[in-house]
Amino acid sequence: MKINTSIHPSSVVEEGAQIGQGVRIGPFCHVSAEAAIGDGVELVSHVSVMGATTIGASTKVYPMATLGAPPQNTKHKGGRTTLVIGANCTIREGVTMHVGTDTSRGETTVGDNGNFLAYAHIAHDCVVGKNATFANGATLGGHCEIGDNVYIGGLSAVHQFVRVGDNAFLGGCSAFVGDVIPYAIAVGNRASLRGLNIIGLKRAGLPRSEIYLLRKAYRTIFDRSRTVGENIELAKAEFASSATAMKIIDFIASRGKRHYAVPSLKGGDGDDTDDEG
Repeated sequence: MKINTSIHPSSVVEEGAQIGQGVRIGPFCHVSAEAAIGDGVELVSHVSVMGATTIGASTKVYPMATLGAPPQNTKHKGGRTTLVIGANCTIREGVTMHVGTDTSRGETTVGDNGNFLAYAHIAHDCVVGKNATFANGATLGGHCEIGDNVYIGGLSAVHQFVRVGDNAFLGGCSAFVGDVIPYAIAVGNRASLRGLNIIGLKRAGLPRSEIYLLRKAYRTIFDRSRTVGENIELAKAEFASSATAMKIIDFIASRGKRHYAVPSLKGGDGDDTDDEG
């Protein structure tokens, strides 16, 4: 056994599994032959690590989590696909993360420093960035792309193939069927934008002057007096010097004709969160 690594006698670690230094595997866990467990990982108890799953260093996994189960996708033909989880993640009770599909991307990836609360679910072929927070019961359909520093509220569902930009805040008990731009707040059944995530931007250290430009760009992009295409061209010209504004513009312009969450008719012009935090 490796230095400082402990495996409870009731657990099953299949031959071929790669176990790092200082790993602690508690009672009644199962680790597959293709798994790779990084240094300092802790499987508290009753954890299933299935298939070709890699868990990054110092990640802690709580009871009844299932990592690396086959994709819930009828197009999967049974080939070898993978799940890669980053370092220093917290994976709470009952969380499920599935491997990719052999007819698609073939890999599900989760970035470093994620915090996944009880019963959150990450489906096949998703890409989740670093510093993600999924509250209790937050769910991703297959093929989703989630940026860095994204928060998804409890009991919310993100439809398959949806993209969520960096630093977005997705409210609880919501359904997201269209892409959510970077830095936005979105909430609701078939969610709409409710302005910018001003609190998150301040916490990220964005200067007040840059937040001001971002709010101005937000209003330009979603001005209902013109088409979105016209707005994007205007915004490109006016905000080319703002890296944060261009991130939103590029997010919308880079992937062709897609469905996006937009501000509701009742508000969401970027002002409603300005005085918070």
